[in-house]
This record gives sequence, C-alpha cells and structure tokens, in this order.
Amino acid sequence: MNGETWNWTARMSSSSASFLESRSTLRPTHAVAALLQLSDGRYLMQLRDSSPDIFYPDHWGCFGGAVDAGEAPADALVRELEEELAVAVKPADAIRFTEFTFDFGFAGDRVVSRTYYAVTLPRAGLDGLVLGEGADFAPFEAERLLAMPRVVPYDAFALWLHHARGRIAAGPAR
Repeated sequence: MNGETWNWTARMSSSSASFLESRSTLRPTHAVAALLQLSDGRYLMQLRDSSPDIFYPDHWGCFGGAVDAGEAPADALVRELEEELAVAVKPADAIRFTEFTFDFGFAGDRVVSRTYYAVTLPRAGLDGLVLGEGADFAPFEAERLLAMPRVVPYDAFALWLHHARGRIAAGPAR
C-alpha cells in the first residue's frame, strides 16, 4: 500500500470469515508492541495477515509480538522490529509507554500483558523498511487511523493514549 488509499470494501467479505467465523484455537501470551512514529508524526502500522490463527486477522495493528520465555520485554521489541521491518532499534530508544493486562481466566488460562513502547524512526519516509511479517504496512495520521473500521481495538486505545497524552492528567490523590 505505502501511501495509496486503502479499499476496505474490497476486503470486507473475505476478511470477515477469518475474523468472525473462525473456530481456530488462539493461545494468549505476553507481548510487546511499538507505537512506531515517523519523524513527521504519522504512526506506522502493520496490516495483520488474514490467518484465522491470530488475534484480529486482517486488521491494522502495531508492530510487535510475543515475549519469549526469559526474554526482557524491551529486548523482545527490538527482536520483533528487526524480524517484522528489518529495522534496528536500540533498547534505549524504545521508551516504555503503557501496559495492558488481559485476564484469560474465563478460558482456564492466566493474565497476560501487552507492553507498549514509543519508538520514533529518524525519518519520515519508508525507505529501507522491509516487511517481514504481515500483509502490508503504511503510515497514518492518528485521527485517520482511529476513524478506520478495522484496527485492533487495544492497539487503537494505546495509540489514542499516546496521541492524546498531553490531555491525560493524574487522578485525584488518595
């Protein structure tokens, strides 16, 4: 895609089956994700594969993935960005932003976390980035991305928090 207008209606019918009708078993795990911002302020997002074996197939989401056993989350993020975009990021350049927890006790599983890191790429263009995982990638202004119909909900919320971080105030003292 890389700058072209995305045609959602062409993909809606084929992608609905992999998203809503799949009965594939999903395995939740601790994960990391990058709020990957270009120097011009746009967020770089990944169009997830249409595989029914992943959460939110055929949706736009953050780059990232599973944290391997014994791996530090920041190291997992560096590894995932290298695998998914062929981009080298130093752990010190990945700033922990927030973390969501998901309780899968209803399925007999555990609580897992998804840790978000803010990462700024030192250029506005996409030159040198190589998609190693997913169906596509593209940069979006936050307002446009958040108005789109197929964005991973928890990634959309993290991105909104990042975009609106100047509006978030500390809660009342206890």
